[in-house]
Amino acid sequence: MKFPQDFINKIVCGDILQVIKHIPDHTVDLVVTSPPYNLKNSTGNGMKDGRGGKWSGAALVNGYSHHAANMPHEKYVTWQRTCLKHMMRVLKENGAIFYNHKWRVQSGLLQDRQDIVKGFPVRQIIIWKRKGGINFNSGYFLPTYEVIYLIAKPKFKLAPKANAYGDVWEFTQEMNNEHPAAFPVDLIVRSISSTNARLILDPFMGSGTTAVAAKALKKDYIGIEISPQYCEMARERLLKSTVRSNVVPGMQKLLFAV
Repeated sequence: MKFPQDFINKIVCGDILQVIKHIPDHTVDLVVTSPPYNLKNSTGNGMKDGRGGKWSGAALVNGYSHHAANMPHEKYVTWQRTCLKHMMRVLKENGAIFYNHKWRVQSGLLQDRQDIVKGFPVRQIIIWKRKGGINFNSGYFLPTYEVIYLIAKPKFKLAPKANAYGDVWEFTQEMNNEHPAAFPVDLIVRSISSTNARLILDPFMGSGTTAVAAKALKKDYIGIEISPQYCEMARERLLKSTVRSNVVPGMQKLLFAV
Protein backbone atom coordinates (compact mmCIF):
# COMPACT_ATOMS: atom_id res chain seq x y z
CA MET A 1 0.00 0.00 0.00
CA LYS A 2 1.31 3.39 -0.98
CA PHE A 3 0.00 6.69 0.29
CA PRO A 4 -1.49 8.75 -1.24
CA GLN A 5 -1.97 7.00 -4.58
CA ASP A 6 -3.85 4.01 -3.18
CA PHE A 7 -6.02 6.04 -0.78
CA ILE A 8 -7.00 9.40 -2.24
CA ASN A 9 -10.61 9.41 -3.48
CA LYS A 10 -10.96 5.77 -2.57
CA ILE A 11 -12.99 3.77 -0.07
CA VAL A 12 -10.70 1.26 1.58
CA CYS A 13 -12.67 -1.82 2.56
CA GLY A 14 -11.21 -2.98 5.85
CA ASP A 15 -11.11 -2.48 9.60
CA ILE A 16 -10.26 1.05 10.74
CA LEU A 17 -7.42 0.02 13.06
CA GLN A 18 -5.83 -2.12 10.36
CA VAL A 19 -6.17 0.46 7.59
CA ILE A 20 -5.49 3.79 9.31
CA LYS A 21 -2.00 2.70 10.33
CA HIS A 22 -1.09 2.96 6.64
CA ILE A 23 -1.92 6.68 6.64
CA PRO A 24 1.16 8.73 7.64
CA ASP A 25 1.15 11.30 10.42
CA HIS A 26 -0.07 14.84 9.69
CA THR A 27 -1.47 14.17 6.20
CA VAL A 28 -5.25 14.68 6.61
CA ASP A 29 -6.93 18.09 6.87
CA LEU A 30 -10.25 17.05 8.39
CA VAL A 31 -12.03 14.01 9.81
CA VAL A 32 -15.82 13.85 9.59
CA THR A 33 -17.31 10.67 10.99
CA SER A 34 -19.98 8.95 13.05
CA PRO A 35 -19.07 5.58 14.57
CA PRO A 36 -21.52 2.80 15.40
CA TYR A 37 -23.31 3.93 18.57
CA ASN A 38 -23.37 0.52 20.29
CA LEU A 39 -27.09 1.03 20.90
CA LYS A 40 -27.91 -2.66 21.20
CA ASN A 41 -25.93 -2.75 24.43
CA SER A 42 -28.77 -1.14 26.37
CA THR A 43 -30.09 -1.22 29.95
CA GLY A 44 -33.52 0.18 29.20
CA ASN A 45 -36.50 -0.08 26.89
CA GLY A 46 -34.52 0.37 23.72
CA MET A 47 -32.50 -2.35 22.03
CA LYS A 48 -31.75 -4.21 25.24
CA ASP A 49 -29.40 -7.17 24.91
CA GLY A 50 -29.57 -6.86 21.15
CA ARG A 51 -33.14 -8.13 21.00
CA GLY A 52 -34.70 -4.87 19.95
CA GLY A 53 -37.21 -4.49 22.77
CA LYS A 54 -39.90 -2.00 21.81
CA TRP A 55 -37.74 -1.01 18.81
CA SER A 56 -38.18 -4.46 17.29
CA GLY A 57 -39.21 -2.92 13.96
CA ALA A 58 -36.24 -0.59 13.69
CA ALA A 59 -33.55 -1.18 11.07
CA LEU A 60 -30.78 -1.06 13.68
CA VAL A 61 -32.19 -4.13 15.43
CA ASN A 62 -30.45 -6.19 12.76
CA GLY A 63 -27.22 -4.39 13.57
CA TYR A 64 -24.75 -3.01 11.10
CA SER A 65 -23.25 -5.26 8.50
CA HIS A 66 -20.03 -6.58 10.12
CA HIS A 67 -20.68 -4.80 13.43
CA ALA A 68 -23.17 -6.10 15.98
CA ALA A 69 -23.42 -2.77 17.91
CA ASN A 70 -23.51 -4.77 21.14
CA MET A 71 -19.98 -4.56 22.56
CA PRO A 72 -19.45 -4.45 26.34
CA HIS A 73 -19.40 -0.75 27.16
CA GLU A 74 -15.85 -0.63 28.52
CA LYS A 75 -14.55 -2.42 25.43
CA TYR A 76 -16.49 -0.05 23.19
CA VAL A 77 -15.00 3.00 24.95
CA THR A 78 -11.47 1.63 24.63
CA TRP A 79 -12.02 0.91 20.94
CA GLN A 80 -13.37 4.38 20.21
CA ARG A 81 -10.57 6.12 22.14
CA THR A 82 -8.01 4.12 20.16
CA CYS A 83 -9.72 5.16 16.93
CA LEU A 84 -9.69 8.81 18.00
CA LYS A 85 -5.98 8.64 18.85
CA HIS A 86 -5.25 7.46 15.31
CA MET A 87 -7.47 10.18 13.85
CA MET A 88 -5.52 12.77 15.83
CA ARG A 89 -2.24 11.27 14.65
CA VAL A 90 -3.06 11.58 10.95
CA LEU A 91 -4.41 15.15 11.30
CA LYS A 92 -2.32 18.13 10.30
CA GLU A 93 -1.62 20.70 13.02
CA ASN A 94 -4.46 22.89 11.69
CA GLY A 95 -6.90 19.99 11.42
CA ALA A 96 -10.00 18.95 13.30
CA ILE A 97 -12.43 16.08 13.83
CA PHE A 98 -16.21 16.40 13.56
CA TYR A 99 -17.12 13.38 15.74
CA ASN A 100 -20.85 12.71 15.77
CA HIS A 101 -22.27 10.63 18.61
CA LYS A 102 -25.50 10.16 20.52
CA TRP A 103 -26.12 10.72 24.21
CA ARG A 104 -28.52 8.36 25.96
CA VAL A 105 -29.78 7.34 29.37
CA GLN A 106 -28.36 4.11 30.81
CA SER A 107 -29.40 2.72 34.20
CA GLY A 108 -31.24 5.98 34.85
CA LEU A 109 -28.19 8.21 34.25
CA LEU A 110 -27.07 10.30 31.30
CA GLN A 111 -24.36 8.68 29.19
CA ASP A 112 -22.81 11.73 27.54
CA ARG A 113 -19.77 10.02 25.98
CA GLN A 114 -17.31 11.91 28.15
CA ASP A 115 -15.63 8.58 28.84
CA ILE A 116 -14.76 8.50 25.13
CA VAL A 117 -13.71 12.11 24.50
CA LYS A 118 -12.08 12.89 27.87
CA GLY A 119 -8.53 14.12 27.35
CA PHE A 120 -9.04 15.00 23.69
CA PRO A 121 -9.04 18.71 22.74
CA VAL A 122 -12.79 19.22 22.44
CA ARG A 123 -13.25 22.82 21.38
CA GLN A 124 -17.02 22.92 20.97
CA ILE A 125 -20.14 20.77 21.00
CA ILE A 126 -22.48 21.24 18.05
CA ILE A 127 -26.07 20.11 18.49
CA TRP A 128 -27.57 18.30 15.53
CA LYS A 129 -31.32 18.80 15.96
CA ARG A 130 -33.21 15.98 14.28
CA LYS A 131 -36.85 15.84 13.24
CA GLY A 132 -39.20 14.04 15.61
CA GLY A 133 -38.74 10.65 17.22
CA ILE A 134 -40.39 8.15 19.56
CA ASN A 135 -39.76 7.68 23.28
CA PHE A 136 -40.85 4.49 25.05
CA ASN A 137 -39.36 5.47 28.40
CA SER A 138 -41.44 7.43 30.93
CA GLY A 139 -38.34 8.43 32.89
CA TYR A 140 -37.04 11.16 30.56
CA PHE A 141 -38.10 13.50 27.76
CA LEU A 142 -37.98 12.56 24.09
CA PRO A 143 -34.38 12.90 22.75
CA THR A 144 -34.44 14.99 19.56
CA TYR A 145 -30.76 15.70 18.99
CA GLU A 146 -27.33 14.20 18.57
CA VAL A 147 -24.01 15.89 19.30
CA ILE A 148 -20.98 16.61 17.17
CA TYR A 149 -17.79 17.01 19.14
CA LEU A 150 -15.48 19.45 17.38
CA ILE A 151 -12.10 18.06 18.41
CA ALA A 152 -9.55 20.55 17.12
CA LYS A 153 -5.80 20.85 16.97
CA PRO A 154 -4.37 24.20 18.15
CA LYS A 155 -4.01 25.85 14.75
CA PHE A 156 -7.48 24.92 13.46
CA LYS A 157 -9.54 27.81 12.12
CA LEU A 158 -12.93 27.95 10.44
CA ALA A 159 -13.33 29.09 6.86
CA PRO A 160 -14.11 32.79 6.36
CA LYS A 161 -17.63 33.69 7.58
CA ALA A 162 -18.32 30.14 8.84
CA ASN A 163 -18.21 31.41 12.42
CA ALA A 164 -21.57 33.06 11.73
CA TYR A 165 -23.25 29.66 11.96
CA GLY A 166 -24.77 28.89 15.34
CA ASP A 167 -23.91 25.77 17.30
CA VAL A 168 -27.35 24.21 16.76
CA TRP A 169 -27.77 22.67 13.31
CA GLU A 170 -31.19 21.48 12.22
CA PHE A 171 -31.19 18.79 9.55
CA THR A 172 -33.71 16.05 8.89
CA GLN A 173 -32.27 12.57 9.31
CA GLU A 174 -31.62 10.59 6.14
CA MET A 175 -34.76 8.69 5.10
CA ASN A 176 -33.85 7.27 1.70
CA ASN A 177 -30.79 5.19 2.42
CA GLU A 178 -30.43 1.43 2.91
CA HIS A 179 -27.83 2.00 5.62
CA PRO A 180 -29.57 1.81 9.03
CA ALA A 181 -28.05 5.03 10.41
CA ALA A 182 -26.93 7.28 7.57
CA PHE A 183 -25.81 10.89 7.91
CA PRO A 184 -27.84 13.54 6.06
CA VAL A 185 -25.67 14.85 3.21
CA ASP A 186 -26.44 18.47 4.11
CA LEU A 187 -24.95 18.02 7.58
CA ILE A 188 -21.68 16.77 6.09
CA VAL A 189 -21.65 19.56 3.51
CA ARG A 190 -22.02 22.09 6.35
CA SER A 191 -19.16 20.49 8.29
CA ILE A 192 -16.72 20.35 5.38
CA SER A 193 -17.57 23.73 3.86
CA SER A 194 -17.09 25.39 7.26
CA THR A 195 -13.38 24.61 7.01
CA ASN A 196 -10.51 25.13 4.59
CA ALA A 197 -9.85 21.39 4.34
CA ARG A 198 -8.76 19.81 1.08
CA LEU A 199 -8.47 16.16 2.19
CA ILE A 200 -11.24 14.66 4.31
CA LEU A 201 -11.12 11.30 6.08
CA ASP A 202 -14.12 9.29 7.24
CA PRO A 203 -12.95 6.10 8.98
CA PHE A 204 -16.55 4.87 9.41
CA MET A 205 -17.68 5.64 5.87
CA GLY A 206 -20.86 3.56 5.85
CA SER A 207 -22.83 4.17 2.68
CA GLY A 208 -20.45 6.87 1.46
CA THR A 209 -22.18 10.08 2.51
CA THR A 210 -18.96 11.89 3.48
CA ALA A 211 -17.39 10.95 0.16
CA VAL A 212 -20.45 12.14 -1.75
CA ALA A 213 -20.40 15.47 0.10
CA ALA A 214 -16.66 15.90 -0.35
CA LYS A 215 -16.88 15.26 -4.07
CA ALA A 216 -19.75 17.72 -4.44
CA LEU A 217 -17.53 20.34 -2.80
CA LYS A 218 -14.57 19.40 -5.06
CA LYS A 219 -12.57 18.07 -2.12
CA ASP A 220 -10.50 14.90 -1.90
CA TYR A 221 -11.49 12.15 0.50
CA ILE A 222 -10.37 8.89 2.07
CA GLY A 223 -12.99 6.45 3.28
CA ILE A 224 -12.56 3.40 5.49
CA GLU A 225 -15.40 0.93 5.89
CA ILE A 226 -15.33 -2.60 7.31
CA SER A 227 -18.46 -3.90 5.54
CA PRO A 228 -18.17 -5.08 1.92
CA GLN A 229 -21.93 -4.50 1.64
CA TYR A 230 -21.61 -0.83 2.60
CA CYS A 231 -18.49 -0.42 0.46
CA GLU A 232 -20.52 -1.56 -2.52
CA MET A 233 -23.40 0.71 -1.49
CA ALA A 234 -20.99 3.64 -1.36
CA ARG A 235 -19.44 2.71 -4.68
CA GLU A 236 -22.84 2.73 -6.37
CA ARG A 237 -23.72 6.14 -4.87
CA LEU A 238 -20.40 7.59 -5.96
CA LEU A 239 -20.73 6.22 -9.48
CA LYS A 240 -23.89 8.28 -9.82
CA SER A 241 -22.09 11.45 -8.76
CA THR A 242 -18.51 11.01 -9.99
CA VAL A 243 -16.21 8.85 -12.10
CA ARG A 244 -13.20 9.57 -9.86
CA SER A 245 -13.86 7.09 -7.07
CA ASN A 246 -13.50 3.42 -6.34
CA VAL A 247 -13.21 0.81 -3.64
CA VAL A 248 -9.65 -0.33 -3.00
CA PRO A 249 -9.25 -4.01 -3.89
CA GLY A 250 -6.93 -6.25 -1.94
CA MET A 251 -7.88 -4.89 1.47
CA GLN A 252 -10.62 -7.46 1.98
CA LYS A 253 -8.17 -9.71 3.83
CA LEU A 254 -8.14 -7.11 6.63
CA LEU A 255 -11.83 -7.55 7.34
CA PHE A 256 -12.87 -8.86 10.71
CA ALA A 257 -15.74 -8.18 13.07
CA VAL A 258 -15.02 -5.97 16.08
